[in-house]
Amino acid sequence: MELTRTFSDEQYALALDSWAFLDLDGKVPVFTSPFGDVFFQAADGFWWLDTLEGTLTRPWSGADALQAELNTEDGQDQYLLAGLAFGAAQQGVVPSGDEVYSFAHPPQLGGELTLDNVEVMDFVVSLNILGQIHTQIRDLPPGTPISGITVT
Repeated sequence: MELTRTFSDEQYALALDSWAFLDLDGKVPVFTSPFGDVFFQAADGFWWLDTLEGTLTRPWSGADALQAELNTEDGQDQYLLAGLAFGAAQQGVVPSGDEVYSFAHPPQLGGELTLDNVEVMDFVVSLNILGQIHTQIRDLPPGTPISGITVT
């Protein structure tokens, strides 16, 4: 099973449309994790869009540093959720074509990071929905009960 996925420029543009609250200027999507977290290349290094936390960080100054980290078991677990991806694949849940793994009940809304909660979904739809969720909850204090969200 591949631990990285790539999509077309158009797919990245559509999927990232709802992430406008982050500064994506000058960052070019290069690949994603099996769960749709996006890795970007920019003039100042490589950036990571963590769709669970709704954050954009620059953990790597260059391609060699990124590759070195993703070659480690810890790096694969942290940035690619490799353990969950391999577990899902062993259960016959495998994304194909334009799909990525997703969570049936998003962790941002109380879902658990467990195999029972993993499903496959279209990359553009999944990433766009997560961006919409983070847009609506990002300014709430931790622990705030969420009574509803709107997805368009």
